[in-house]
Amino acid sequence: MNQKPYIFDLDISELTKILRSWGQPGYRAQQIWHGLYQSLWSKPKEFTQLSLALREQVAENIEFSHLTPSTRLNSTDGETQKTLFHLPDGHPIETVQMHYQRRQTVCISTQSGCALGCSFCATGQMGLRRNLSSGEIVEQVVYYTRQLAKRGERVTNVVLMGMGEPFHNYESSLEAVRRLNHPQGLNFGARRFTISTVGLVPEIRRFATEGIQANLAISLHAADDELRSSMIPINRKYPLAELMAAVRAYIKATNRRVTFEWALIDGINDTIKQAQKLAALTKGMLVHINLIPLNPTKDYHGKASARDRTERFYDTLQKIGVSCTIRLRRGIDIQAGCGQLADLENE
Repeated sequence: MNQKPYIFDLDISELTKILRSWGQPGYRAQQIWHGLYQSLWSKPKEFTQLSLALREQVAENIEFSHLTPSTRLNSTDGETQKTLFHLPDGHPIETVQMHYQRRQTVCISTQSGCALGCSFCATGQMGLRRNLSSGEIVEQVVYYTRQLAKRGERVTNVVLMGMGEPFHNYESSLEAVRRLNHPQGLNFGARRFTISTVGLVPEIRRFATEGIQANLAISLHAADDELRSSMIPINRKYPLAELMAAVRAYIKATNRRVTFEWALIDGINDTIKQAQKLAALTKGMLVHINLIPLNPTKDYHGKASARDRTERFYDTLQKIGVSCTIRLRRGIDIQAGCGQLADLENE
């Protein structure tokens, strides 16, 4: 069965090709592109600069959405919203919008589920359903751009830290970033993107050659191979020596700082010894450590580090001279924090 092309999967040249195949001038594609990304129109009938006949042809031949909102939850403090979407084949994804003092951040998914099986991650506990297309990644940002525009606000930052491993869906993830960065599209500056990976070494090395100034974050969580492999199985394939070599190569090629994410788990990776190992592991590197107490998930029994242990870990790094911050937790009451995203209707 032939499927209709999906508007958010198309770049401007592909859209132009379709319009020209219908006997339309190329500038019609520019008009649709502007209406989609600048005016934020969601239905062909809204594109009134097109003739009625052309609007009907567009509606008949091009899909304008793959995301069906199913459930929306708001945190009790009003700072976080999570939306469960279903894709055309029924698979779920979740997207989170977080308000900070000067930022509106959207955390987007690149896969439905995840194959990597990190022990403390609800998405990994789902297993992998499928990769998202570039358009399905883009539409999550467009959805929240429309929502915020109704309040006179705008998305300021996009983090590829939702469901899935972006570098396991490398082509679509980077294509989505490029489309969101397009000056005639949403025109997000490249440095407003952060791509998070658990440490896929070949893709980190490849990303260093892409010329994209998006930020790179790596979920580290342990500073020795034995502990990290017990938490993050991919570490058995790409142990810390290989990962850190790839990070050094990335920094050398791009001169960009890398962020390491560290979920503090009580009695597991929040010890002074782990902090000292982390400092040794990153010595001399252009890196920053984001510390965040573990967010709870139903199938992992570890607990978040207490405040005193969190501060002790932080102080140890600070005294050694490691750049680090304790991150503000958001959306925990609606399972919208890092590592908590899953199919909320089946949690």
